[in-house]
Amino acid sequence: MRASITAMLTGLVLCASPLALPAHASPASELAAAYNQNTDIAFRKGLQTRLAWSGDYQGTFDGEVGPQTLRAVRDFQARHGMVADGVMDERFLRALITASDKTRDAVGFTFADDTATGARVALPGALVEPAGDTEIGRMWRSADSRIEIETVRFNDGHTLDRVFDVLSANGPDRRVATAERKGDGFTIRGIEEGRDFLIRFQGRGTDLRGFSVAWSDQDALVRPYAQVAAESFQPFAREPAAELGPMAKLFESGRAAGVAFGEEAATAPTKPSAPGGGTSGPGFDSSGTGFVVSNDGWLLTNAHVAKSCKTVLVGDLGAASQVVVDEDHDLALVKMDKPLGKPLAIVGGKPRLGEDVLALGFPLRSILADSLNVTRGNVSSLMGLMNDANYLQISAPVQPGNSGGPLVDLAGRVVGVVTAKLNAVAVADLTGDIPQSINFAIRPDAATRFLETHNVRYETADASAALESVPDATAKVQESVYPVLCLGSK
Repeated sequence: MRASITAMLTGLVLCASPLALPAHASPASELAAAYNQNTDIAFRKGLQTRLAWSGDYQGTFDGEVGPQTLRAVRDFQARHGMVADGVMDERFLRALITASDKTRDAVGFTFADDTATGARVALPGALVEPAGDTEIGRMWRSADSRIEIETVRFNDGHTLDRVFDVLSANGPDRRVATAERKGDGFTIRGIEEGRDFLIRFQGRGTDLRGFSVAWSDQDALVRPYAQVAAESFQPFAREPAAELGPMAKLFESGRAAGVAFGEEAATAPTKPSAPGGGTSGPGFDSSGTGFVVSNDGWLLTNAHVAKSCKTVLVGDLGAASQVVVDEDHDLALVKMDKPLGKPLAIVGGKPRLGEDVLALGFPLRSILADSLNVTRGNVSSLMGLMNDANYLQISAPVQPGNSGGPLVDLAGRVVGVVTAKLNAVAVADLTGDIPQSINFAIRPDAATRFLETHNVRYETADASAALESVPDATAKVQESVYPVLCLGSK
């Protein structure tokens, strides 16, 4: 693939002579017509590709020279000390080849066949490394996480129009600059949380495949790469390595029978597990996790952690003075009248698809250590089962006892409340395959609605906060995360 593209683009030099038209006889419309009539389409597509690499062209590589292509030619000429007349002589073509080759080689442009989605995607191999599979595709990321590339596949009933509507919507930290829905695909560009992004999707019926690129302004080379990658994206290059199983049989009334919303308790060495709780252990019936959300002593956790307890204990601080439960949304508030860690700030919208997240909690207290446990993963989907908009799907490993714990990003901002994991046994019984890393968290906007309903003054996270390492992000929040213990079932 790379060799054929290189050969085609190198042919630009050979096309130089017939294009040396006098500027005074070439108004824009006549000049465009001359190029379209006197050059072949391979040359014109190669021209657009080269101009994209030079950073002057952001249109489609359709091989049709029009105002946008001519404007890119003139911009390139002006930046390189040439007469900006749109006339492509040999000097222009040689300069364009040199400039575009320099950028292409600097990013290490290459193609990869993604077996997870069946797509062929262009990658800046010198800038990113594989970051592993997600539940819906694959990730690549730079060492500093400023550059992220993700492939995505939906084949579970989503429509292209619905995905377009969701991804083209503005949000508190997201501004869409352009959103073009055309034919069986769409392209979206914008800025989210201070990073540029480009998304390209294409569909065949309900089989939707796409990829996204996000990058910081400091990574100037990525912008031309993103444009070339979008135009060279081949979503249906091959069949995926494995199809999704028949998951629909798991769903009942908008919830999934195979999801452990009320986590099955692990068996403790000294005390049998309590039904419907978190982790059973010595001296208590079940446990979960909670985190501080206000300056006046409120912690947030899951309803299924605290709803059936005669007494709720928070770590070694003693019993809660108040417990407020909302079973419909699986959220609960626990009030302590003793000093707590500072409130964790909650994001105003929702996290980004593919974003790095950390799940903090106290899982399997009867088996694992009593200290705080941290696991890392990604936001795999911005929807829960059956497109439930109150939930996120995450790949961070969680266990009984994690319920109610904060899901935070690498800036230490709360982006969800850990609530459930897929029941692997139930899924394996139906599909013959054991699912990996399919877990769920309540979305931050659902959590803040609950807090507002109960007049809890929470803190909204700073959208411009810098991302940090996992240890640093953990250190920022760990003093505000507590085990929540249930004594005596009602």
